[in-house]
Amino acid sequence: MKTFTFNTLLSVIMLALAAPVAADEVVVYSARNEQLIKPMFDAYTNETGVKIKFITDKEGALLQRLKAEGENTPADMLITVDAGNLWEAAREGSLKPVQSKVLTANIPAHLRDPGNQWFGLSVRARTIFFNNQKVKPADLSTYEDLGSPKWKDRLCLRTSKKVYNQSLVAMMIAEHGEAKAEQIVKSWVANLATDPFPDDTKMLEAIAAGQCDVGIANTYYFGRLIEKKPGLALGIFWPNQKGSGVHVNVSGAGITRHAKHEKEAIKLLEWLSSDKAQNLFADINLEYPVNPAVKTDPVVAAWGQFKQNPINVSKAGELQAAAVKLMDRAGYR
Repeated sequence: MKTFTFNTLLSVIMLALAAPVAADEVVVYSARNEQLIKPMFDAYTNETGVKIKFITDKEGALLQRLKAEGENTPADMLITVDAGNLWEAAREGSLKPVQSKVLTANIPAHLRDPGNQWFGLSVRARTIFFNNQKVKPADLSTYEDLGSPKWKDRLCLRTSKKVYNQSLVAMMIAEHGEAKAEQIVKSWVANLATDPFPDDTKMLEAIAAGQCDVGIANTYYFGRLIEKKPGLALGIFWPNQKGSGVHVNVSGAGITRHAKHEKEAIKLLEWLSSDKAQNLFADINLEYPVNPAVKTDPVVAAWGQFKQNPINVSKAGELQAAAVKLMDRAGYR
C-alpha cells in the first residue's frame, strides 16, 4: 500500500488548485431581440469561455419578473432599452451599484446612472425628419420650433403611449420646466396634420408620402426604412445645435441586485462598453456607440455629426410620470 507523505499530499492539493476551473456562466434578461444580442454573446463566449444564458421578453414583463423573483432570480444582468426603463428597474430595487473604472472611463457621465446602477451601451438619437421635396433644411431649427405657425397641419408624431416620446417630453421638462414644456407640446398638437401614428416607421412613411412634412423619430427607424426603400423622399435634421443639442436616450444594462455570478456579469458589462464590443452592440441596430472612442458605423456616420443634449438621461425616468400627465393635459394622444 502506497503511503502519502505530507509533501506528496501538498503537491496533489496544489495540482488540484492549479487545474482549470470550469468557466462560469452569466444569465441575462434582455428586452433586446435575440438577433441583436446573440452575436455579441457568442463573441464574448469565444473570447473568454464564459457561457451566457439569456431570456428575451418585453421590458415590462422582465421588470415584473425580476421584482417577483426577488432574491431567487437566476438573472445576473438586465439589458433593456430607454433610460426610463433602466431608471424604473433601479427604483424598484432590482439593480445594484457597480464601481468600475472601466465603465466610468468608457461611458460618458450623462449616459449612465449617477448612482452607477445602470450604464448606457448604445446611443439612440430622437431627431427631426422631413420630406426633402417639400422642406429645406434651412426651414428647420429646433424641436420647439415645430410648434410655430409655419408648421400648421404639417407635423406628424408617434403616439404619446410609447416610452420614446414620454422620455423626450420628460427631458424637455428637465430642460425647460413643466410649464414651458407643456406649452411646447400643446403647440405640436395644434400643428398635427393627422392623428399620431402607432410607430416611427409608419410616421416616416407618411412624411415621405407627403401626408405631412416633418416629424420626430429615432434614427435607426430611418436607417432600416431607407435600407429597404432607398428612394424615399426623407431627410434627417439635427435640431438645437446652437443650443442644448439633440435629444438622446440609451439602450443599456445593469447588474441585478441578487446576481449569483456578479463578478462575471460585471466583466461582461465592461466588455460590452469596450471598443471590441461597441460596434457589435450599436451597428446591428444602426445606433451610435456609447463609447466616444469607438467609430460609428459608416451607414450611420453618413447622416452627419451632431451635438448631444448633455442632461443626464436618468431624467427620462425620474420625470416620466410627469411627462405622461403633461401629454394628457396637452391633448397629445
